[in-house]
Amino acid sequence: MSSKVLSAAVIGLEAEIVEVEADRGGGEHGIFSIVGLPDAAVSESRERVRSAIKNSHSRLNSNKITVNLAPADLKKHGPSYDLPIAISVLIATGKLHVKDDHSAMLFVGELALNGDLRPVNGILPVALRAAKSGIKTLFVPAANAREAKLVGDIEVMPVNDLNQVVRHLEGEKAIEPMPGSDFDFVNSEIIFDMSHIRGQEHVKRAMEIAAAGAHNMMMSGPPGSGKTLIARTMPGILPNLTLPEALEITKIYSVAGYLPAGASLVTSRPFRSPHHTASGVALVGGGAWPRPGEISLAHRGVLFLDEFSEFPRPVLENLRQPLEDGVIHVSRAAGNLSFPAKFILVSAMNPCPCGYLGDREKNCVCSPMQVMNYKKKISGPIIDRIDIHIEVPRVKFDKLAAASSGERSEGIKKRVEAARRIQESRFKGTSFIANSEMTSEAVKNFCPLDDISKTLLKNAVESMHLSARAYFRILKLARTIADLSISEKVHSEHVAEALQYRPKEI
Repeated sequence: MSSKVLSAAVIGLEAEIVEVEADRGGGEHGIFSIVGLPDAAVSESRERVRSAIKNSHSRLNSNKITVNLAPADLKKHGPSYDLPIAISVLIATGKLHVKDDHSAMLFVGELALNGDLRPVNGILPVALRAAKSGIKTLFVPAANAREAKLVGDIEVMPVNDLNQVVRHLEGEKAIEPMPGSDFDFVNSEIIFDMSHIRGQEHVKRAMEIAAAGAHNMMMSGPPGSGKTLIARTMPGILPNLTLPEALEITKIYSVAGYLPAGASLVTSRPFRSPHHTASGVALVGGGAWPRPGEISLAHRGVLFLDEFSEFPRPVLENLRQPLEDGVIHVSRAAGNLSFPAKFILVSAMNPCPCGYLGDREKNCVCSPMQVMNYKKKISGPIIDRIDIHIEVPRVKFDKLAAASSGERSEGIKKRVEAARRIQESRFKGTSFIANSEMTSEAVKNFCPLDDISKTLLKNAVESMHLSARAYFRILKLARTIADLSISEKVHSEHVAEALQYRPKEI
């Protein structure tokens, strides 16, 4: 006797339907084999399934059992096939008699040896694929149910153990479907307020521009000047996530295994801050079975790279493509996968190895050669992809001791949101969300310059030896500055301010 139930394989950030077939045959007694390109975790499923069935339902017959995961050319990984394998095997061996048609049901979940269901990664992509494929009912571990219910047009059954599913399918005791999900808030980092920053008004202005147009930013200054605190305030001035953006981020965190059990939707902007010893794989993603890296975990949020110049140069070079395209392509033996990576890069570094080059109160002890070699750690192409370069000097005592605090993040956020609304209207009907995403053709259409601005920019390009990429990035930045000024046109003062954010040395 044979049987078939449906499950799903997560590939990157998407899912594909998998048919789990089971057959009871003669031949060698007690043999339980799984075929269909399973990895080690799937192959080990037979022992978990055998123990779970024994401890929660009944013993398997001594006949040979063959389980096939189709399509056979699709690699399967992870323990999420435990539940569908167990259900298919029970049907094939005559231990489970399903009362209703189960062809529109999909099963996902890892089994403990006692039959309990454990949460698995990637439930949101599975639920989206199931709904798209016409699946009516989705059986998932109870801890994953709220996440699955984000997809409204599918019935989600929260399951605690194998016996509960068996009793439901036999019509003995129905499982109560998961009610409509309400959104909870999952913060990846504490949001710091701009009012916590003393002085540094020019840096706050640069942060506001970066947030308004989703521009990349680099801060350079001595130790203790407040670079890290300034970076941590960025999420607090970014616009609230839209539902499509929140779903994008939740898919990434679900697949990566960073979504807390029982949570549903990530609704705050991510803030990721990997250490400078992080490897290239940790930063951009990869592994034997590719997983999202830090740049994808920062999607639609902020990637903060402190001690930027201490990152190995090959690791930083991995940022070239995602900084330009907003996506990272990972090629491994398991396949070629793409992960979204539209983030705002905020980097911070010291101006020299000792950290005090140009400081007003402490002398630099580095030689010119040491300073030059230090700056060479970051390549020109990476520098060229950063729109805003700003120096963060030491804060003077009178500003540190001042009783009054600066403007709160709430006020800055309102201006940023107003600028983003202008961009939303401008880019209606296109794939762009912020000014930084414009192509060179879009820049020509949306950033017309008057004669004075053209002359100013022409002189700057020639005197500063700017590349074509730098030219277009200056125009995008000027467009954002104009949006913050509620100006329909880009004027010379907007171009002039954008030019001052170019690096002083490359």
